[in-house]
Amino acid sequence: MLVLPLALTLLAQSPTAPLEARLRHIIQSGAAEVAVAYRTLDGSRELFIDADTPFHAASTMKVPVMIELFRQARRGRLSLDEQLPVRNEFHSIVDGTPYKLSEGDDSDTEVYAAVGRSLTLRRLCELMITVSSNFAANLLIERVGVENVRRTVTALGADGMQVLRGVEDQKAFDKGMNNTTTARGLALLLDRIAHGTAVDAAADSEMLAILKRQKFNDAIPAGLPEGTVVAHKTGSITRIHHDAAIVFAAHPYVLVLLVRGIEDQKKSAALMAELSRAVYDATAH
Repeated sequence: MLVLPLALTLLAQSPTAPLEARLRHIIQSGAAEVAVAYRTLDGSRELFIDADTPFHAASTMKVPVMIELFRQARRGRLSLDEQLPVRNEFHSIVDGTPYKLSEGDDSDTEVYAAVGRSLTLRRLCELMITVSSNFAANLLIERVGVENVRRTVTALGADGMQVLRGVEDQKAFDKGMNNTTTARGLALLLDRIAHGTAVDAAADSEMLAILKRQKFNDAIPAGLPEGTVVAHKTGSITRIHHDAAIVFAAHPYVLVLLVRGIEDQKKSAALMAELSRAVYDATAH
C-alpha cells in the first residue's frame, strides 16, 4: 500500500488545498513575488503563502498609524477634533536634517493647500487612509510618535509590521531604513480591527468606516462582484503594489496581497484582482 508523507496527507485533507493550488498557479503566471494571507473572520479557514516574508510596506504602514491615533484618542492623550498646524517640514531619522514632501509625488492636494493653516486629526486620518496622503501620514506620525506606533504594533502581536519612519525620508531610504511588513502581520491588524480588538469596539468601528471609504479600488475590490463591501488599504511604490482588505462577503474574510517585482501597476493590480476573485469564489463555496 502506498503511504503518503505526512505533509502531503495533511495538504490533501486541507479544505484550502484547492485554493492554494489555484493561487500558486496564478502567482506563477504573474512572474512576480507574491505573499498571501487569508483568513475568514470566523476562523474556519485560513491560508498563508510566503506570509512571513518581509516586503517594503509602502502605504500599508498607515494602518498602524491610524490604530495608534485612535488608541491615544481613547486614552485621552489627544482629541480627534484637535486642530494640527500644517507645515511642510520633517526630519530624517538618519541625521535629523530637514526635508519637505513634494505635492507632485503625493496622491493628495488638500493637505498641501492647508499649509500655514490647520486641519483636524480626524480629517488628516481620513486623507491618510482614503487617498493615501503622505503629507497627512507624516503629520500624524509626528503627533503620535513613531515609537508609540511600534509599541502598539508589538502589543497587538503583529511583529511582521515594522514602522521606522515617515514617508519620503530619502536619506533613510538610501540606507535601507524602510518600513516593512509581512502579509501575516498586516492581516493580523485588519483581523483585530474587524473583531473590535485593535483599540475597542467603538474606535475599531470608526476605523472600519474609514477603510471602507478607500478611493483606490483597482486591486482586491476589482476581483469581487459589484457591490461587495470592502474595507481596505493599498500601498504602492516602484515595483511594489499591495492591498490589504476585510471583505464583507457572505462569509467575511481578511485578505492581504503583497506584490513585488512588477513595474506596470496596471499589471500588478490585475494580478491581485485575479487572486482576489479566486479567494472569493473559494470562500463562497
